[in-house]
Amino acid sequence: MTNFGRVLTAMITPFREDGSVDYPVAEKLAVHLSEQGSDGLIVCGTTGESPSLTWEEEYELFRVVQQAVAGKTKVIAGTGSNSTREAMSATQKAAKLRLSGSLQVVPYYNKPPQEGLYQHFKAIAEAAPDLPLMLYNIPGRTGQNLQVETVSRLSEIPNIVAIKEASGSLDHASEIRRCTPSEFAIYSGDDSLTLPLLAVGAAGVVSVASHLVGPQLQQMVQAFESGKVERATQIHLHLLPLFKALFLTTNPIPVKAALSFQGWQVGTPRLPLVDLEPDLRQKLKSVMAELSLL
Repeated sequence: MTNFGRVLTAMITPFREDGSVDYPVAEKLAVHLSEQGSDGLIVCGTTGESPSLTWEEEYELFRVVQQAVAGKTKVIAGTGSNSTREAMSATQKAAKLRLSGSLQVVPYYNKPPQEGLYQHFKAIAEAAPDLPLMLYNIPGRTGQNLQVETVSRLSEIPNIVAIKEASGSLDHASEIRRCTPSEFAIYSGDDSLTLPLLAVGAAGVVSVASHLVGPQLQQMVQAFESGKVERATQIHLHLLPLFKALFLTTNPIPVKAALSFQGWQVGTPRLPLVDLEPDLRQKLKSVMAELSLL
């Protein structure tokens, strides 16, 4: 098993009615997820609405979550930015909390060339040499794909140990596996692609669905690892409608609604994201009902 584990939850950020971060609920949710199959929690990633959080709010979330699950579950801080200096500074600050690692998204909007991406991640890695880093490739949101050659070069830097691969391409993930050392971990960034990616050498998943079905995802990955591929496929197909329902619209809108259906007071997303529309709420509810998640 890799440094970070098999099932990592990309944790949502709960808000109060006035739109402020609800740290006590974040704490409770972190403990719940850690008891429900999550080996690690990624705090303030895309699912955590990082673009609309301040650095102060993020740092406090890292602190609160780390305190809540210390020693039981790994905490990985989303400290990436499209400003290299900001990312370096946030990563250095997070490193002082003795977290398990940091998630570094491909810089968005400014569309750096591959050499720029290499230099960006290298600078961050060197700024916090003792903190393991996970690269995060999600071209659908960043407008730029981290190429295999660049990942291969970055995997030679000692504390760049993993990638969350959310390009949606099995070929891309396969090429990364072919061109990086075996100890460099690949994580599926899409719940629906976890099983196929395990088949081409992934270590696990950074999951949204694990907010609701963490134990089943653990079972699926472990079934695959122990050669029970048919069992893993059954679990994958059983959960597929949920994987799809959680992306009926922009993540994390559906998963926040799903948690609220289960009684969690997580609030609505911050603008510019909005609450789930009534017709989509109905669709999501019926999928959850079919899977006995209500």
